[in-house]
Amino acid sequence: MRTLIVIFLFLLAATFSHAQVYKWVDEQGVVHFTDDLSQIPEKHRKAMERREEPEEKTEVKREGQPPQKKELDSYKDRLGRGEEYWKARVEESRKRLESLNEKVESLRLKYNELTERFNTSKSSAERAMIRNEREQIKNQMDEVRAQIAETKEMLQKKIPEEASLYKAKPEWVKP
Repeated sequence: MRTLIVIFLFLLAATFSHAQVYKWVDEQGVVHFTDDLSQIPEKHRKAMERREEPEEKTEVKREGQPPQKKELDSYKDRLGRGEEYWKARVEESRKRLESLNEKVESLRLKYNELTERFNTSKSSAERAMIRNEREQIKNQMDEVRAQIAETKEMLQKKIPEEASLYKAKPEWVKP
């Protein structure tokens, strides 16, 4: 009888040491972890992930010692996105800003060319046509300048605020 009790206790201990961990994300984007399936709301159970509980590793950290490269690379924000995601967002906005600046410069040159043509033209019909074309170019320049302002705000304010909200490292989103 004693032998059966000891075997039962070993089996019970082995079951507890290999527990499942469940990960799920709520409506606000907050990531939750639990080892109790009943803690997950029914509507989130289909999207949850099962994870094996990692084996505990005991590491001795010495004071003043820099973190290992693996520790630095493995940090993720609240939604599991790493440095690559955030740097790509910043780079995409930078490229967009560069493209918009080139576009506004191109439109400005075209506007100046039309102004020269307008000033040298003697025909009132041609001048009216050039005036209309210049007005269209000016409207396009205004639209592009608005897009430039929006993209600058994205780079300088919105992306850093979003990164802060999701607990990404601030250096990942420096413009």
